[in-house]
Amino acid sequence: MKKIVLIGAGSAVFGLGTINDLFQSEILAGSKIVLHDINAAALKKIADTAEAIRKERSLDFVIEAELDRCTALKDADYCVISIEVGQRFDLWDMDWKLPLQFGFKQIYGENGGPGGLFHSLRIIPTILDICQDIVEECPSAIVFNYSNPMQRICHAVTTKYPMLKFVGLCHEIHSMVEQLPELLETDLVNIVYRAGGLNHLSILLDVKYKDSGRDAYPVIHDKFDSYYSKYENIYESYHRSKPGGERGVFRELYERYGYLPITVDSHLGEYLSWGHSVADHDGIHEFYENYKRKCLNFSDDNADYASFFNSRGRSRERIIPILEAIETNQGMEEAAVNLPNAGCIADLPDDIVVEIPAIVGDGGISGITLPDYPSSFCALLSSQVGCIRMTTAAVVDKSKDAAYQALLADPIVDDARSAEQLLNTMIGAQKDYLSYLQ
Repeated sequence: MKKIVLIGAGSAVFGLGTINDLFQSEILAGSKIVLHDINAAALKKIADTAEAIRKERSLDFVIEAELDRCTALKDADYCVISIEVGQRFDLWDMDWKLPLQFGFKQIYGENGGPGGLFHSLRIIPTILDICQDIVEECPSAIVFNYSNPMQRICHAVTTKYPMLKFVGLCHEIHSMVEQLPELLETDLVNIVYRAGGLNHLSILLDVKYKDSGRDAYPVIHDKFDSYYSKYENIYESYHRSKPGGERGVFRELYERYGYLPITVDSHLGEYLSWGHSVADHDGIHEFYENYKRKCLNFSDDNADYASFFNSRGRSRERIIPILEAIETNQGMEEAAVNLPNAGCIADLPDDIVVEIPAIVGDGGISGITLPDYPSSFCALLSSQVGCIRMTTAAVVDKSKDAAYQALLADPIVDDARSAEQLLNTMIGAQKDYLSYLQ
């Protein structure tokens, strides 16, 4: 019996979504699914819903809920982490808006820029604590992280716990699954593609028609304007699978570098000093408000959790196919995972966590080298190295000086005195989470 532990399972979107996918897996049938969260009421509601569905469908799984993390993790085979620290949207609003008040033209504030630093400084200590428990309770487990900021979390964990089998997963690559068949006028099974870079700063490197081996990029270049301009500048759904808003930074990157980004302005623009000048700010705001409303509505006490299972097939998250591939030694190629570089992108340091394709099988997950990665785009990736490393140093060493140096290394930051004032203000405003910085 395999033991799969979901950490942060009290979140309805993550907990129910992952359980729903697991329930549809014949390969993983017979597994014990252990749900862990620090919110007892939320955990009970998710566990009760899952158990009711399991019984109703006579599914071959064991569902357990456990508030004690070490007990939950004992002898686990797989751990999946999806957590936030504190009131997500209240803190996120602060991450986004306070840097703007100090004059820093950042976008969105979740993963990159000053907001990404403060988000990292809050969440990484908790994730490192979780990983310490994993080292003690299930050191051979494969650990998957869904939490953001992906780049900085994964670097901190793989730096402090290099022995852990730690993998970051993000579903932004799914945009290629949705867009390429229509762009190239063929079925997805006839498309071979690879993308790579940093999480949320990644590009489509190569794309071909499988049946002929023909390079498909000329088709993308020919159809780019007509395809990405035909949708109104709004979101048709929060998933952003189809082209809609947020195509300002996206278009600028495509036009200047010649490669198709795999995500949109709210993510791409966070890492670029010039992103604010070309971003689709209306689209970003609209997405944020829709996403916030969706999350808050779904977590409402009156939400019908059972209906979640009755209306969905498998989600677009890749965790279950990856677990299945490991269990069956498929040796399949997975389009995007986050792993320490280790030479996969030659011009980036080995310790920086990159988003690359990988081979998944009995031996775990191994990154695929991306030869001839475009040096022009890699220059943008390299601009993140210093702030990623100094973020890790700030958390591990509990160092306010290192946090300030992380700000100074960030391309978004252009004023040293304002950066120092911002750091002091944020430590005071978020003292419940940042007071460890000395």
